[in-house]
Amino acid sequence: MPIRPENRGRYPSDWPTISRRIRFGRAGSRCECVGECGRGTHDGRCPNQHGQPAYGTGSRVILTTAHLDHTPENCDPANLRAMCQGCHLHYDRQHHAQTRAATRRAAAEAAGQLTLEQSS
Repeated sequence: MPIRPENRGRYPSDWPTISRRIRFGRAGSRCECVGECGRGTHDGRCPNQHGQPAYGTGSRVILTTAHLDHTPENCDPANLRAMCQGCHLHYDRQHHAQTRAATRRAAAEAAGQLTLEQSS
């Protein structure tokens, strides 16, 4: 998955090397997801391999490197997982929803709209 321009500075300068080592070294060009994506479409390790047709859709698989804690600065190998684009998108879905909500909230506030504060 492409890195958003506003997040590029959060990745180490050797990120391409780190990512390649995870995807093609440790993972052997195969998705490492064993269900943490929550799709429920595979038992055990995902069968998708980089450059091959994806199971279910037949689209070409692009292997990505996911940060399990969603923190680009944390490039400890234990925090990184090679994932096909389908597993990666599903794994990040809640994080993306939170980011979208925060972006919309900030845009509304910048436009002068008041926000309702919820008390705990």
